[in-house]
Amino acid sequence: MADNPACPERHDTPDMPTLTWSSALALSHPQMDATHQEFVDLLTAAENALVASHEAGLAAYEALVVHTIGHFGQEDRWMQATGYAADNCHTGQHQQVLMLMQEVTRLAREENDWGPLERVLPELGKWFEMHAQTMDAMLASHLEQVGYDPDSGFVGHPLNTSQPVSGCGGSGHSCGSEPAGHTAETAAA
Repeated sequence: MADNPACPERHDTPDMPTLTWSSALALSHPQMDATHQEFVDLLTAAENALVASHEAGLAAYEALVVHTIGHFGQEDRWMQATGYAADNCHTGQHQQVLMLMQEVTRLAREENDWGPLERVLPELGKWFEMHAQTMDAMLASHLEQVGYDPDSGFVGHPLNTSQPVSGCGGSGHSCGSEPAGHTAETAAA
């Protein structure tokens, strides 16, 4: 990486993408899997573009941010439609990560501070893998359990409970098991 943060030229080469799509990330939910694969592809594109220049990396990263707004919004709508509490921890984690991603953009654009962008990409890969295999896996299972059709919004088997889901989507699962703040702390450092 360039030693001078004001210098947009990059002279390093990418090792490997932080994250590659694999069956370990597939959740057997076609829409979620397609959205997740797009996230992985955009993350890889941002990592590759950052090698060329900070500006190219930021442009690719901003495409990832735009995707992530829609990605998280889609999952949040599914949760709301199928019995999750408005303040559930899965949605809360989406909000935290999106705020971090937007702050990284602001720092690069307004303060010419490229360090957070350089640090956030590998951390997003680590976070996403854990998030997909835990919270999103539980959401996919929940959607199947309630017979949710994401195209029509129809819920075939609504939950028979007066308590909305406030955890991560499965009974007995607490939200404290995933380090939501890890990405934010590492990227902002």
